[in-house]
Amino acid sequence: MALLSVEQKNIYKIWTDATKGYLIPDYQRPYAWEEEECLTLWDDLLAFSYPDNNPKNFNREDQYFLGPIVTFKNQTQEDKDKLEVIDGQQRLTTLMLLLRAFYSKLVLDANNEDIASVRKEIAMCLWETDEFGNKPDLSVRKLDSKVVTDNDLREFNNIMETGSIPNNAKSRYANNYRFFTLKIDEFQKTHLYDLTILANRILKNCIMLPIETDSMDTALRIFHTLNDRGKPLADADIFKAKFHQYYSSISTEAKNDFISRWSNLSDTCDKIFGKSKDSPLDEIFARYMHYERSKNYDKYKGSTTDGLRKFYVDNAEYLFNESTFASLIELAEFWTHVYNLDDGYFKNPEVRKNLFILNYAPNNMWTYFLSVYYMAKRQNGKLDEDQFNTFLRKSIAFIWAYSFTTPGSNALRTPLYPEMRNLVEGKELSFKGFLQDENDLKNKLDNYYFSNNRMLTKTMLAWWTFQNEAQDPLSLTTSFHIEHIYAKERYKKDVLDQGLDYDEALIESIGNKSLLEQGINSRASDYRFEDKVRIYGGQQGGKKATQIKELLDIASSSDFNKDDILERKEKIISSFLKYVKDNGLMKE
Repeated sequence: MALLSVEQKNIYKIWTDATKGYLIPDYQRPYAWEEEECLTLWDDLLAFSYPDNNPKNFNREDQYFLGPIVTFKNQTQEDKDKLEVIDGQQRLTTLMLLLRAFYSKLVLDANNEDIASVRKEIAMCLWETDEFGNKPDLSVRKLDSKVVTDNDLREFNNIMETGSIPNNAKSRYANNYRFFTLKIDEFQKTHLYDLTILANRILKNCIMLPIETDSMDTALRIFHTLNDRGKPLADADIFKAKFHQYYSSISTEAKNDFISRWSNLSDTCDKIFGKSKDSPLDEIFARYMHYERSKNYDKYKGSTTDGLRKFYVDNAEYLFNESTFASLIELAEFWTHVYNLDDGYFKNPEVRKNLFILNYAPNNMWTYFLSVYYMAKRQNGKLDEDQFNTFLRKSIAFIWAYSFTTPGSNALRTPLYPEMRNLVEGKELSFKGFLQDENDLKNKLDNYYFSNNRMLTKTMLAWWTFQNEAQDPLSLTTSFHIEHIYAKERYKKDVLDQGLDYDEALIESIGNKSLLEQGINSRASDYRFEDKVRIYGGQQGGKKATQIKELLDIASSSDFNKDDILERKEKIISSFLKYVKDNGLMKE
């Protein structure tokens, strides 16, 4: 049975009861609080300690809750009996900066014993002292951070030891410490003799709920439960801790090597998945999860996809090891090649073209499908490109067709999960039970309204762009918009000037649309066709020509009218139906 120690404590007891202090382990993320969070904390503490800006309104029995912290007692030789922080790092670090600011501002006064008393209590919170709480050793802090990716720890350590910061210090530690010192200065201007009272009320009446467990596993489970009820933190942080535990059990060298490799994996995921995501690392874990899920298909058959954290925690006994971690790194490297359309890795230009098309799929299910294919088929980090290209073509044909006949963001799960199992078992893709009826698919395509704000419009145009055999591979870093070849506003003006009816279905037809680079699309705007052809070809103002070969071919013609739109629509649809049939996805 897991052992827990849970006891509500005030800030003074939080620090002084932790006789060996707290440890922020190396697998945690760097300190992240900004001035906004510090301002919220300061305002809340001030409003609590000085109700209505009047110290006399304070009730000594009142308490202000700052939240829980989750720890377990570290048993390594180097940090034995320090409380390793699983949850609460940001609050503990910020409180330490605040208390250090109070300590600096509370100047000793021989006539004021209260200042000496509060200063002594703050010192016992911040540093190691003698048994009487005297002689604080400013070099031995009650909070020790070992976060390897935190490049600003030197500034934090300097603040704690000296109480001062250089003017050019820009770290979060420096900014937040500077913020608290300024707020204390502002407070003293209106409450000259009350700083001791404020500090004492924060120490004695502000409380936290420390939850000390007997192991990292228990601490992680509690952390998971607490954060499920609030804003969830990154799943990858939980996984990092589990891997860290695994490698630490092997050796210090293995642990240190893991920390370095994890940092590199994190950098790779930032680059390929974007820092805009809450945790790009979660994405590579999600893609790898589908491979592991496919290997145990019978266990998950017919069920909905497990949440990322639940899947890894439930299967922790066989997932958190070197094999999994090495696979995650390898899979991330593969996706780097995919997003760069790396011609040094993918020699076959047809592969690069098909990967470009897949990046315009209507949802991200293809990324899981492709991840499973790579993990199942790779040989020494490489794929047979002929087989891979066949897989890509069939995947495109199925996903595109199924998205028209069975719309819905989650609809693809039903047919793709069994095929993931086929991949790991070395079987051919069959899509049994999900083949297309040609008449039904044609009817869906004929009647689909290809407006610019529907994802399938760009999806279809990305596929069509590469049906031109002369089309060169394109870059995913180039932003492509949807171009109305016969300009929408120009068409409206022309038909109204002629007293004709405005045919919106014609102008929004797939036959009148193409991918076009963003810059060129902006320049082409609502010009007449004869003006657009010069923009497509780069003959206006010395600008670059489009890379879309079909548009260059269209630009070489003398005109583009209603008949051309209708003819091109029919050509796109008939070509796609043939593409689906050629890939064996049409019912007999």
